[in-house]
Amino acid sequence: MQRAATFAALLGLTRAASAIGDFWLQTDYCARVKGASDEFPVTYEDPATDEKTVHGTADGRKACLHHCLTYTATQAVVAGAGARALGIRVHPAAAAAALAISFGTHYAADRRVPGKGLLERIATKTGKGGFYKLADFGINGAFHMDSAWHHGWETAAALVATTKVTTR
Repeated sequence: MQRAATFAALLGLTRAASAIGDFWLQTDYCARVKGASDEFPVTYEDPATDEKTVHGTADGRKACLHHCLTYTATQAVVAGAGARALGIRVHPAAAAAALAISFGTHYAADRRVPGKGLLERIATKTGKGGFYKLADFGINGAFHMDSAWHHGWETAAALVATTKVTTR
C-alpha cells in the first residue's frame, strides 16, 4: 500500500476513534471536571445520586488525565485493529510517537481553565477570542476550535505513524 493511502486510512481510523473517545467514552464527570482549578472550582452533580461535590486543580488534572488515557487507548485499539484488517504494519516506535502526540496535545487542549487554557490563550492572541467565547446562534466557538486543534494534531500523528509503514 502506498504511503498516501496508508496515511489516509490511518487518519480516518484515528478520526473515528477520536469521536468515539471524546463523545461516547468520556464520562460526564471527566467532561465537566477536567478544566477545574483551585481558582475556578467546578461543582459536579452526580446524575445518579444528585450529590454535589466541588473539585479544584488536582481533580481537574486527574479527570483530564483519565479522559486522555481512555481517548488515546481508543485510538490505539481502533487504529491497530483497522491497520491489521487493512494489512498495514505500523512500526511500533512510529505508533508510540503518534499516540504520544495525540495524548499530549489532547491533554494540553482539554485542560480548559478559564482564562488560562491553551486554546483560549491562542485564540485571544490570534484575534479569535471572540469566536472562542461565542456560545450563541447554534455555534460554540470553543468546541469548534477544540475540534480543529485535535484534527490538526491527529493529522500530524497519522503522518508520524506512517513512518516506516509496510504491508503484511
